[in-house]
Amino acid sequence: MDHALATIASILDHPEPYLAPEAVAGEEKPATSAPADAAGYSKIGPGPMAAIRFKWTVRRADDGDYYVDETIGENSLPITAGPMSGEAAVRLVDDREREALLRFARLKTEMIERSTAANAAARPEAG
Repeated sequence: MDHALATIASILDHPEPYLAPEAVAGEEKPATSAPADAAGYSKIGPGPMAAIRFKWTVRRADDGDYYVDETIGENSLPITAGPMSGEAAVRLVDDREREALLRFARLKTEMIERSTAANAAARPEAG
């Protein structure tokens, strides 16, 4: 718990420049084309600690269908989506990553705003 609080505090001590969620949403990454074999395609979500980061990985089953395994941290059991085509699996991974980036940006913005408001309320009025 102390480690998590220290990590959050470090984010507040060194905030990144404010990016409105709309600005982040408007920044489109180049379209990802599915590799010849989408199996192994993987993305890791944002976050200050590996223990709470999402990871999405495409795998191919013996029957040729593709599945996306979503995990949180390194030791969680995957939540699996599928079956689907390789292209659909890559698109799902990219979509999940984009959604996670937006949620993380909103959370950081909210934390910065609350910290700023708390600091302003704690300052004595000049007078």
